[in-house]
Amino acid sequence: MARRYDTNDATDRVTGLREAASAVRRGELVVLPTDTVYGIGADAFSSEAVTDLLAAKGRGRNMPTPVLIGSPNTLHGLVTDFSELAWELVDAFWPGALTLVAKHQPSLQWDLGDTRGTVAVRMPLHPVAIELLTEVGPMAVSSANLTGHPAPEDCDAAKEMLGDSVSVYLDGGPTPGNVPSSIVDVSREVPLLLRAGALSAEELRKVVPDLEVAN
Repeated sequence: MARRYDTNDATDRVTGLREAASAVRRGELVVLPTDTVYGIGADAFSSEAVTDLLAAKGRGRNMPTPVLIGSPNTLHGLVTDFSELAWELVDAFWPGALTLVAKHQPSLQWDLGDTRGTVAVRMPLHPVAIELLTEVGPMAVSSANLTGHPAPEDCDAAKEMLGDSVSVYLDGGPTPGNVPSSIVDVSREVPLLLRAGALSAEELRKVVPDLEVAN
């Protein structure tokens, strides 16, 4: 039976974060609020948990799961060939609604789907998410919806779709918005905007003037 905790209540928040961290360490799934939409998350280094996450969403391996982190410093252990331009994007927009696609360290023992040697990574601007990520480390996190359905802006919508496939729901109330993060590929010489979301190409070009935009 899934457990649900109101993170706007101080006591419930402490208990919920503790239970969510324990669930992640056991290889179970949790739902957490972010600064964009609610996410379904698992231990990024547990291939079984990531497989369960994809199954819960009805999503194939051809759509790899992004990774959320609690600090930019975590990038040092996850990515390689990270350019100065990429770090400038991190400095300007993290924590926030910017996902960066970078080459991951070849030594990492994880399976996020068919990533072709890259990882999509983001640091969200949400205190509950940051607290959980700081406690458990990098998490594979995707929007907490069934594939083909709208991404949830509140915990009720997430629970209605995902039910008991999730062990712990952290209810932070409605999210600030339902616009997804923008995605920039920094694994190439000139960064490429793959998806314009909360951040426009114009905003991103203030930091990376040569930013290219995918067709």
